Amino acid sequence: MKAKIKYDVVPNLPDNLEILRRIAHNLCFSWNDDIQDIFQRMDPRLWGTCKHNPVLMLGLISQERLNELAHDQGFMAQLERVAGDFERYLSQPRVQRGEYCGEEPFQVAYFSAEFGLTECLPIYSGGLGILAGDHLKSASDLNIPLVAVGLLYQEGYFSQYLTADGWQMETYPHNDFSNMPVRPVRRTDGQPVRITVMIKEVPVAVQVWQIMVGRIALYMLDTNIEPNPPDLRHITAQLYGGDKEMRLQQEIILGIGGVRALKALGIEPTVIHMNEGHSAFSALERINILRQEKGLTFDAAREVVTASTIFTTHTPVPAGNDTFHPDLIRAYFEEYVKNLGINFKVLLGYGRLDPRDDNEPFGMTTLALRLSAHSNGVSRLHGKVSRSMWQKVWVHHPVEDVPIDHITNGIHVPTWISREMGALFSRYLGPDWAEDPDHERVWHQIDEIPGTELWRTHERCREHLVGYVRACLVEQLKRRGASTAEIIRAGEVLSPEALTIGFARRFATYKRATLLFRDPDRLARLLNDSGRPVQVILAGKAHPQDNEGKELIKHIIHLSHEERFRRSVVFLEDYNMDVTFHLVSGADLWLNTPRRPLEACGTSGMKALANGSLNLSTLDGWWDEAYQRDCGWALGHGEVYQNHEIQDNIESMDLYNLLENEIVPLFYQRGMDGMPRGWVEKMRTGLRTLVPIYNSHRMVQEYLNRYYLPCSRRFNILCRDSFERARDLASWRQKIMTGWAEVAVEEVIAADGLEIPVGEKLEVKARIRLGSLAPEDVTVEAYYGRLGPEGEFAERETTALKMVDNLDGIYVFQGAIPCNKSGRFGYTVRIMPSLERLENRFALGLVTWA
Repeated sequence: MKAKIKYDVVPNLPDNLEILRRIAHNLCFSWNDDIQDIFQRMDPRLWGTCKHNPVLMLGLISQERLNELAHDQGFMAQLERVAGDFERYLSQPRVQRGEYCGEEPFQVAYFSAEFGLTECLPIYSGGLGILAGDHLKSASDLNIPLVAVGLLYQEGYFSQYLTADGWQMETYPHNDFSNMPVRPVRRTDGQPVRITVMIKEVPVAVQVWQIMVGRIALYMLDTNIEPNPPDLRHITAQLYGGDKEMRLQQEIILGIGGVRALKALGIEPTVIHMNEGHSAFSALERINILRQEKGLTFDAAREVVTASTIFTTHTPVPAGNDTFHPDLIRAYFEEYVKNLGINFKVLLGYGRLDPRDDNEPFGMTTLALRLSAHSNGVSRLHGKVSRSMWQKVWVHHPVEDVPIDHITNGIHVPTWISREMGALFSRYLGPDWAEDPDHERVWHQIDEIPGTELWRTHERCREHLVGYVRACLVEQLKRRGASTAEIIRAGEVLSPEALTIGFARRFATYKRATLLFRDPDRLARLLNDSGRPVQVILAGKAHPQDNEGKELIKHIIHLSHEERFRRSVVFLEDYNMDVTFHLVSGADLWLNTPRRPLEACGTSGMKALANGSLNLSTLDGWWDEAYQRDCGWALGHGEVYQNHEIQDNIESMDLYNLLENEIVPLFYQRGMDGMPRGWVEKMRTGLRTLVPIYNSHRMVQEYLNRYYLPCSRRFNILCRDSFERARDLASWRQKIMTGWAEVAVEEVIAADGLEIPVGEKLEVKARIRLGSLAPEDVTVEAYYGRLGPEGEFAERETTALKMVDNLDGIYVFQGAIPCNKSGRFGYTVRIMPSLERLENRFALGLVTWA
């Protein structure tokens, strides 16, 4: 039996407590300890039971307790202070939005399939979502004009539990949005805002919800509403759930529906940032709207959209990028493309590495790359890997010129540091350290913190971690029906004083979670040294269909049950933000063992770093560029092996040697006061030199300065005067595309084998044929650099050449190459479409080489 009429019962808050409702519906509580203290004080036990969900807590706390608090002078004084700080944060930002863009329109829309924001909103699976959540939090702190768009999953990602034999099982808890910090967006007449998206020519109603992340609005799309048939209501049921077709439907809702939702809300973005390729259809919908409403051709609309779109790729392996069979795309887009003004085969070409290959599947990453002004990986090494992966999109360019740059990820430090470390930073870095955009100056004040205070603070965090792990382990055993004796023994695992190694991540096989356990006998000797004990805490989920990953978990569980490991190796179930927070805040050493170069970034090590932990990691992801001997350790020297068995043997031996000979001795090398000074200096160095770089404030500011502001300016220029510049650019592009076959380097006028003294310049001259194109349509460059042993460019730079003569249609271009270093160098000449006209100099994929 189902109810005919539905209604919500909301807490009846006394007038002087009404501000709690507003505070509870803003995720500031997820990184503000003072706000958490308010709810903790209201009912400590209930706060824990609610998994730190203030909206649910307000619905469960007794009316008697609310009335009591309303007359509690101490509580009301604390609430008044916290509410004042909260309102000041929202209304008095340190940076005004006008400082970013002046009078011109500037609005960023950030699209992502998942957002990891807080424990009580389980709509994320891992690093991609956590990164997206931290991006929004820093955008809020920096007051960047940004909104975000995602999907509101009824079941989210799975919860993990283990059988007695250690095998991972999955459950999908139901999200009750009425008891979460999310609200439906309503029109002025009180009705919910809904938009419609066609799924195989069937109209699907999509409801829009809002989550406030400080100053940032996150709009979430939901198909689980009554007008839709059951199969279409399930589109937003599970994150990454279902088959290929379900994934395509989700990405249509996110991309096309997301753009329509912003339009329905009256939000006009000047920049779209696609976090991974899941939202690539947003570019098509923006083109569609410009065609239908502004009368632009597909080409002119594409110029506007491409110039104002940014794409971030996170996946360093081809299998991690969504692709769909052409027939599946046809079923969903054959009618849609008619509105775009192109035929279906042209659409398929945008999603293929080789547009002429009719058998190639349609790739979302390829579509995003072709329709973005800027594309980037999430670490320096990942940018390099991505350029190799996607070179076929720009087949005429050498791999080093592929236009995929990198902006290394960062973390939102206030979210991820312990309460104790946050208080320490507030004392010595200033009360506003978390919002200060001048992070380098702020973090250099770490030297003001006395070593003893830094160490004692970290020791308290380790003690809290041990207590947390024991409590979690007891609960795990109770759920499995363990014996009383087993439960009692669980309360004795770990030591508050022992060197604690943390490892927590997705249990994909390339992350090699069992590398530390490759020689159990040697590990047992290391962990059980009575004078220098070591302990290991692990957590992580394998994908529900990844049996190899599940086997790794099972192997660790079996080892942890052996008597020699029972007290020193613990695996925590259901890896989530709360587990991560406790692990990174209390571990002494953060271990990361991916197989290079398969880790895109790996931000968990940054979270540990900000808490004073030291990193021991393969030179992969962020650690490849961050590693310094005076603040951590590296496994290997950046080698890439063809034989994985040999690699694992070598690097596991390296891991044991580092632990036995360097790490453990340094941790236990204590002074008379019991402080390991060498260890503490490494902690201090990491905080001072790395945290200012590997945080999301720096990351978001980099996106702002390199991508958001230039793209927004370009968008505004193209939209002026009824899109005159966009139409002109489309015509020019057509001229370039049809005339490029006539472009050639007729001759490079130079002698080979010259010797040029350091400090002088080498004159470069080339004769260029342009056919129907004019000199202003192209950029001619000398492409030069140091040569490798085979005559290839080991490094390269470019310098523009100027047109100096016209000899009956053959143009002479001339310039000079600086010779500042000695060695073996070379150069060639290339012609590209005019750089002055394009936001992305490689957008047309055209180049002619000498």
